Amino acid sequence: MNAAAAAPSARWPCLAAHDGGTLLQLAVVPGARRNGADGLHDGALRLRLVAPPVEGQANAALQAWLAAELKLPRRGVRLLRGETSRRKQVWLDLAPAAVGHWLDGVLGEAADRA
Repeated sequence: MNAAAAAPSARWPCLAAHDGGTLLQLAVVPGARRNGADGLHDGALRLRLVAPPVEGQANAALQAWLAAELKLPRRGVRLLRGETSRRKQVWLDLAPAAVGHWLDGVLGEAADRA
């Protein structure tokens, strides 16, 4: 079976089905020059955010960015763990296959080369 046909959790170890949605493991880099997904890091999706890690600004930016990218309402992205950490866990009101498809589009070529 090729990588594109693999199950989302096999291809993307940062994803897991949870409570009717998807659990996404993140490694967040605040204070970056641009917002964007930057590949996998230690089993988590690395995200760069322009917002600084001050008074929840990076967490708010993270939730807004993921909601916009995945075309979800803001309430469809919940921070479950890591409020003050760079390692975070979010719940997305979206099936793992849909999140995996988004990751394929955002990181697919880079992941295939890794």
